[in-house]
Amino acid sequence: MNNIIEVKNLVKQYKELKAVDNLSFEVREGEILGLLGPNGSGKSTTINCILSLLNYSNGTIKIFDKDMRPDAYDIKSKIGVVFQDVSVFDELTVYENIDYFCGLYIKDRKTRKQYIEDALNLVSLGDFAKFHPKKLSGGLLRRLNIACGIAHKPKLIFLDEPTVAVDPQSRNNILNGIKLLRENGATIVYTTHYMEEAEILCDRVIILDKGKILAAGTTDELKELAKIEEKVTVEANNLTPEYIEKIKELKNVDDAVYINNLLIITYKKGKNNLLDMIDYLKKESINYNKIYSERPTLNDVFLELTGKELRD
Repeated sequence: MNNIIEVKNLVKQYKELKAVDNLSFEVREGEILGLLGPNGSGKSTTINCILSLLNYSNGTIKIFDKDMRPDAYDIKSKIGVVFQDVSVFDELTVYENIDYFCGLYIKDRKTRKQYIEDALNLVSLGDFAKFHPKKLSGGLLRRLNIACGIAHKPKLIFLDEPTVAVDPQSRNNILNGIKLLRENGATIVYTTHYMEEAEILCDRVIILDKGKILAAGTTDELKELAKIEEKVTVEANNLTPEYIEKIKELKNVDDAVYINNLLIITYKKGKNNLLDMIDYLKKESINYNKIYSERPTLNDVFLELTGKELRD
């Protein structure tokens, strides 16, 4: 599989701060690469360096096997960028906005018209083509933002948190559209603060913090990095600290935390932990509303590696 992006030994330094610290990775043709990290981890700086929107202190960046430069317009014409902040013209309709951005790359009117229709269909905005942005909901506005960024059918697409603060219907529409873009041959770099999106969409994930790669791989490969083997969650009221301390001493238990009537027990090993916990709760006459077991999630791995929630 060919590499669409190759980043080697990238360094971006602001005086004493290394925003990107000797970063090396590749993005393979036809994949969706998730770039995850807490706020301030270096995601945006890395992307801006790749796009030659920022000068960097050291390293090399190649896109489509060519050196990326600020004036590499032949490369940039094959790239689509959708930033988190919506950037459309209020004076233009939905159709006119997409036409404008597509027209920056596609001069033939007949071809451009077809591309605009394809973009409208991709984000399901056909019924809103004559609307102005001010009349659109937040979710529809984000879908327009995506349509403007991908209408020229770029081979490489950067999507920066495209589903933030949108309604569930728009979110599902956007996620389905991203899958379709990949099926149509696009390579995608995707940033998100929603771990479930990374698990659903991404072929590989890179976890960044303080400008360094902490881990990289498929979601299954990353989950294998988790120190815990199993997590059991119990919904129970009024558990005392004494009970929590007793649970921590049980066989195979790594830790137990009780927050908002949810007891979360993590295990390093063991195969019958859930049954053992049910037996223990029964023995101690502890009433509970719900109990279930799950394997480590990508979020568990993220917390272990960074010590932070993704939105910190």
